[in-house]
Amino acid sequence: MPRSSKKKPPTRSERFVAAIKKSFTAIKNYSFGLMNRRPHRSFRLTKRRDYRRSLKLPGYISFTKTVTKTLWQHRRIFIWLAAVYALMTIILVGIGSQETYSTLIATIQDAGTEVFQGNMSELGTAALAFFSIGASGLIGTPTEAQQLYILVLGLFVWLTTVWLLRNVLAGHKVKMRDGLYNAGAPIVATLLVFVVMVIQLIPLGIAIVGYSAAASTGLLIGGVEAMLFWVAAALLTVMSLYWITSTFFALIIVTLPGMYPRAALKTAGDMMVGRRLRILLRLAWMAGALAVTGAVVLIPVILLTNLLTGVWSVVGTIPIVPVALMVYSVAGFIWAASYIYLLYRKVIDDDAKPA
Repeated sequence: MPRSSKKKPPTRSERFVAAIKKSFTAIKNYSFGLMNRRPHRSFRLTKRRDYRRSLKLPGYISFTKTVTKTLWQHRRIFIWLAAVYALMTIILVGIGSQETYSTLIATIQDAGTEVFQGNMSELGTAALAFFSIGASGLIGTPTEAQQLYILVLGLFVWLTTVWLLRNVLAGHKVKMRDGLYNAGAPIVATLLVFVVMVIQLIPLGIAIVGYSAAASTGLLIGGVEAMLFWVAAALLTVMSLYWITSTFFALIIVTLPGMYPRAALKTAGDMMVGRRLRILLRLAWMAGALAVTGAVVLIPVILLTNLLTGVWSVVGTIPIVPVALMVYSVAGFIWAASYIYLLYRKVIDDDAKPA
């Protein structure tokens, strides 16, 4: 009898072996492509000629002025965005508690009297209050629902800011509502990249938890143990900073049409080769500028509120500082998102220049 020309379907073991081979082939191709695109090799000294890349950027102060000027030129759009962001935050998350602020001020003043055996100056009280508010806020520990609202609102404002800047810099006439309606398309992809960033921050979190545990047990008093702890904490912190530097750009790249999270992370990583430290310094400058601006804005507000409360006690019931903190937080977040996007554009423009 003639044999059948039909091939027998693969068995389960054959399918399993084929899947394993396919996975190894994909990993091999990914590693081969990564090694071709990036010059660095583990435990090998990379020659300067292999990783040196052009990155001509304006000065730190000049670029900061450029970001502020860009937002000011389109202030109507971004003021409306800040107003909507603040309103939704107040509705979904809430505003800082005036009672918490009053308790904080009273605690600082009492501590100053006990430590210095006298009255702490009003400026010193305002400065300590600013640092305390910056470290813990006035909302206290947010609930799980509030944490979710903060995350969703932050992602939407990030996406809207990037969408608006991309269009206004392209010369398009847009309104704030256009950004709200159109910017949310890549929310899932952006969320996945954000999850990657959270994972990358795990070493930093371990260092913070380790510091709390070491401080409570007296390990940091001195000796070899303290030195080893600070070395380990520094390495963990550098590891997180090394990773998230490119992830900031990936959060922008993933908003491009048809872009997937993995491709965005790969593209952002390739952009960082030979530039990571310079871009990290720019991001550190951004954080420092926000901190200094916060001190310049909020310390006078705290100082004035404390002085007026001493004259009219009714002022102590008005949430002046919580409202100022809310306004600054909203404006600072939009400014930071704009700073990162415009920095990304500068890197892209530098890559586009002919060699």
